[in-house]
Amino acid sequence: MVQVIVDPESKSLQERAALIKTPRKGRKRFPEGCVSIVESIEDAQAGANEAKNLHPAIVYGPSVSSESQRIYYLVRWLS
Repeated sequence: MVQVIVDPESKSLQERAALIKTPRKGRKRFPEGCVSIVESIEDAQAGANEAKNLHPAIVYGPSVSSESQRIYYLVRWLS
């Protein structure tokens, strides 16, 4: 289980619909470069493309990792 530390003062951290570019769904954290935020769950589902490794999901973030990279945490897959 991944523990997410939430800063209650941060306005930018929130759950969002997204498309995640990844060959496998086993990870729980994704670098910002692999995540494309979309307007709605419907947009995420419509943009899914298994051939291009684009998977619809709900993510939380972005957050700064201990390696100083901006990352998103997976909340749940939509497919």
